[in-house]
Amino acid sequence: MLGVPGDISSPGTPLPSPSPLPSPNPGPPGPCAAAPRRAGLWAGRARPRCAFKPRLLPAAPPGSALRRSATPPLPPGMGTGTGTGRGSIQLQDFAAGWVGGAASVVVGHPLDTIKTRLQAGQGYGNTLNCVLTVYRNESVAGFFKGMSFPLASIAVYSSVVFGVFSNTQRLLSQLRHGDASHAPVLADVALASMVAGFVSVGIGTPVDLVKIRLQMQTQPYITANNKLKPTVPGFPMYRGPIHCFRTVLQKEGIAGIYRGVGAMLLRDVPGYCLYFIPYTFVCGWINPDGCISPNPSSVWLAGGIAGVISWGTATPMDVVKSRLQADGVYLNKYKGILDCILQSYQNEGLKVFFRGITVNAVRGFPMSSAMFLGYELSLKAMKRDQTETNP
Repeated sequence: MLGVPGDISSPGTPLPSPSPLPSPNPGPPGPCAAAPRRAGLWAGRARPRCAFKPRLLPAAPPGSALRRSATPPLPPGMGTGTGTGRGSIQLQDFAAGWVGGAASVVVGHPLDTIKTRLQAGQGYGNTLNCVLTVYRNESVAGFFKGMSFPLASIAVYSSVVFGVFSNTQRLLSQLRHGDASHAPVLADVALASMVAGFVSVGIGTPVDLVKIRLQMQTQPYITANNKLKPTVPGFPMYRGPIHCFRTVLQKEGIAGIYRGVGAMLLRDVPGYCLYFIPYTFVCGWINPDGCISPNPSSVWLAGGIAGVISWGTATPMDVVKSRLQADGVYLNKYKGILDCILQSYQNEGLKVFFRGITVNAVRGFPMSSAMFLGYELSLKAMKRDQTETNP
């Protein structure tokens, strides 16, 4: 523990008499003179100004999800500033994740609609043609179709992802180093990312299914059997997200709600590793040494790069997931993941698995930038509030 050491006198040496009045011209402070109190991390207690530099830093700085240790084995990771160092669950990460998720939905939903139409729809050709077709047939509102449900639910989904990731990372640091505030090693970041991806699928699969069904219900449709599905193509089958959820649950049961869960696991578990690890490294590389709190431009750039990498590599399994979840709007074509892969390859070749990769990469940058910015800035504000309320 850092403290203010006193002078130790040898035995038999009389102690000097204390001076009743301070010297009118005090000399320079000693090697461990107490610095003035100030607001922030050290508020409420004197911070020593010592001649030596201690090897320990405070457990966590206020107002940042990034923290550094004296000799970190890895550049700082996000979501690790707890302020306690005890490894307990921190609800601030969940709240900040909710804000980041809401910001990412507003920014990325139009491109997400285009991505889904390209991957699971027919007759669109390339990205530009898809954009023009949607605009001509459905106007600007077509790009925001199905956004209300993700706006409410993906915020919760992101809250779970960031909360689980950050708290798992702290738990692993506690188990490995005996200190939850210790900077995480690469293995801890990777394991925390996989845990977050696995847990998130339980919430994310129904959310994605409803979103994709609403996005796909008016798409051009050629091979349907109207005897099996009397709904006329081009007309909405679902009146909204609640009606869609209830209809799928009634007709297909729990299995229908979780259609595509296997493909989503194969997409998200490795996908979140390629999301959080690049963000951690890039943010640590951009920030100068000794900078504890990342500035918004660093978060924006690191988050955008992480989004491009993650979504670009996840595209093949994202195609399979989108097709499985869109299957069932008018007919059922696929029996499972393997059948979807084989049919898609036989009918459209290998290039089908990279359909929408441009849109994925392009939308990955603004969406992830908005998500990490919303997360980091809201977490910073909450920690500043907490510091001012409880100095």
